[in-house]
Amino acid sequence: MTVRSASEPAGSALSFQQSAHLIQEHSRWIAGGVNSHFRANIAPTPLVFDRAEGPYLFDADGNRLIDYYLGMGPMILGHTPPHVIAAVREQIGAGILYAGQTRLEAEAARLLCDMVPCAQRIRFGSSGSEVVQAAIRVARAATGRRKIIKFEGHYHGWFDNILWSTAPGLNAAGSEDHPAAIPGSAGQDPQAADGVEIMVWNDLERLRHRLAQGDVAAVIMEPAMCNAGAIEADPGYLEGARDACTAHGSILIFDEVITGFRLAPGGAQERFGVTPDLTTFGKALANGFPVAALAGRADLMDLFATGGVLHGGTYNAQCISMAATVATLRSLTTPFYASLEQRGRRFMQGMEEALLRAGIKAQVSGFPTIFHVGFGLTKPARNYRDLTRVDRAAYIGFTTALLRRGVRALERGAWFMSDAHDEAVIDATLAAVEDAAKEVAAR
Repeated sequence: MTVRSASEPAGSALSFQQSAHLIQEHSRWIAGGVNSHFRANIAPTPLVFDRAEGPYLFDADGNRLIDYYLGMGPMILGHTPPHVIAAVREQIGAGILYAGQTRLEAEAARLLCDMVPCAQRIRFGSSGSEVVQAAIRVARAATGRRKIIKFEGHYHGWFDNILWSTAPGLNAAGSEDHPAAIPGSAGQDPQAADGVEIMVWNDLERLRHRLAQGDVAAVIMEPAMCNAGAIEADPGYLEGARDACTAHGSILIFDEVITGFRLAPGGAQERFGVTPDLTTFGKALANGFPVAALAGRADLMDLFATGGVLHGGTYNAQCISMAATVATLRSLTTPFYASLEQRGRRFMQGMEEALLRAGIKAQVSGFPTIFHVGFGLTKPARNYRDLTRVDRAAYIGFTTALLRRGVRALERGAWFMSDAHDEAVIDATLAAVEDAAKEVAAR
């Protein structure tokens, strides 16, 4: 089968007919042909892949695609880092699942505690959604309170008690003073919203006023809003939230499932110098293996050991995934980030210049390791409501044009970087961006 890539001229646009056929065929056994809601409804079709290598994916049609999905964020070392693969192969030879403890999980926990400012104790899980639930449970047990504050546009997993106002329409979202809790799914238990209160992010005075009532168990937020966009908090916001939670006895939870091990070795909390009480991690923690973690203050985390707070899971700290975690964390050094951020900054600048030359109004904002491209925005977004002004249809036209040129980018606007995206790969991507931008602008 002939492999075609982004380096080919624009006239040789890639085809995805085999993927479309396979998705239809697979739908006989898999609902919708996909196993996650977030992989469905991709233009021109959800893709079926045969293999990956470095920064590339190879699909069922024989196309080689430069990948900026990166597994929706985890693959910070690229798709096939040799040392991670070697560690996993070695562990497979020693067993798969013990229903007991290993030295590997202790080493992974030690590394994480050494890297992350808030991490005095760790518990491992299998997904970000799961460890968010553990964090909420601990916060309620520690405070004796029920109310959890979350923010519009921040995603903390797909469970009923937290999947509220992740992407609400502004016609239903209510006022900024009193946002409505909008369910994220059909079939969601409406009573699950009783323990959650929605607020607008990046408004410190509103948050201070609400916490002063003294009934909030926890505030959970992405310390940089990277699920819906790539928005940095206003100066003083994270510090103010930290102080207000301390003053009023509420637990501050940072959801670093995306930002953890992307923005710095110790996550967003290291980069911004604000230490939460609890943090959830996932994605880049194990470079694609199903590992998540809850980390935090010893007195809170020890409630799992001595305070009657239940946390379980058959696959928690599964030894193969722990081997991948240790190998990944050992790679995430300060020089690693310096190199990756240098390339990411060049990429962001090149993207911005190419869109400007094409006459496309857009904001390229965020961080060199994860940034966001917002078509239609004239200034950087501060919160979810600003992001609702994005021209989504035009941006999907852009990502579809890129895909036909061999570049795969998320339709929600996020671009993830990996160590495998070297200067030559970035150059090839920017050439495709230039060409795709001209096509979209011509429409």
